[in-house]
Amino acid sequence: MLSSPAPASVVPSSRPRKRPPISVCFLIDRLSRAGTESQLLALIRGVDRSRVRPSLVLLDGSDAESQALEPRDCPVLRLGVRSLVGWQALLASVRLARFWHQQHVEVLQTYFLDSTYFGVPLARLCGIPRIIRVRNNLGYWLTPKHRWLGGVVNRWADVLLTNSEAGRQALRRSETSCAGRIAVLENGVDLDRFLSIPLPRRQRGHVLRIGAVANLRPVKNLDLLVEAAARLVRQYPALMFQVAGEGPARPQLEALIAQHRLQDRFLLLGAVADIPAFLARQDIAVLCSRSEGMSNALLEYMAAGRAVIATDVGANASLIRDGIEGRIVPPGQVEPLTAALRDLVEDPEQRIRLATAARARAIADYSREAMCERFMQFYENLRPTSASPTRRRRALAG
Repeated sequence: MLSSPAPASVVPSSRPRKRPPISVCFLIDRLSRAGTESQLLALIRGVDRSRVRPSLVLLDGSDAESQALEPRDCPVLRLGVRSLVGWQALLASVRLARFWHQQHVEVLQTYFLDSTYFGVPLARLCGIPRIIRVRNNLGYWLTPKHRWLGGVVNRWADVLLTNSEAGRQALRRSETSCAGRIAVLENGVDLDRFLSIPLPRRQRGHVLRIGAVANLRPVKNLDLLVEAAARLVRQYPALMFQVAGEGPARPQLEALIAQHRLQDRFLLLGAVADIPAFLARQDIAVLCSRSEGMSNALLEYMAAGRAVIATDVGANASLIRDGIEGRIVPPGQVEPLTAALRDLVEDPEQRIRLATAARARAIADYSREAMCERFMQFYENLRPTSASPTRRRRALAG
């Protein structure tokens, strides 16, 4: 007599059980259209919800711009904290701890100083299993006080995360308590927004536009571009310079533009919502910063297929190889920038060649999909395993 088969529910399966998505909470001061915030929002939108379940906490976030940018497809907590001391901050810490408990947060990822100082110690007290501190800039502005405070919170963070090899080296130099715990995950660019822009072609008699996308801050060194413009417009009357961005350095830049009588040739357009449309009107795109990590603007220039000139800071020279995808010039020196601009103004074939190569590299290496995959694998590797702590630390640091 044949025995009846066991019910399907009790037959053991050899198929590995699928793990639930890892819950990752991002903590940042507020949202804006700047590079770090844009990359974070793209990451939240782009991760596969079956692998990563994101949530977002804004230390303040009470202004209209920040609220308008809040993602609609993940939980968002606005704390309204403007000072890290006092009753408001204490009450906010209670709200944040409750939010983390409700979201079953397994990974906390903090951005900027205030959010890091507020969130990292609290996360350690609340037992968040993994804590990541992000620092994508090269720390050019850090004071001794912030270096000391950074060293304190670094001891409570599992990983320090940056977006370039230049950022890794800067962290090794300045953050002495983080050696061996640094991971590098490169940025990505939303190619779909830029690939519809036609590549430049040779045209006669049209105004040649030289543009930059940058916040008007001293570190962006836009006065260098103004000085280069003053040297070039006398020789090339068809040149037009435009900058998309706003910031506290506007009065000084306006004064310098007026000093060189460039008011009709060098335009500060203010905040520009449609960056692809702005770049589509430019023939040459310039990044003349004194310091950068991995520049979001530079990735956008590449995806838009523009001829690029960038200063040799941060990751610029690894994104744009000199003479292949663009031109690299020393930071803070007007003559090399002027010479590179003159070369591209006079040589349309070089502009087309560099622009085509820059776009091809952006497509091959720096898509947002590739960026999100890098982050998802990174978070999945953060899950507690049976591996030894030393082995796990090596895996995370890459």
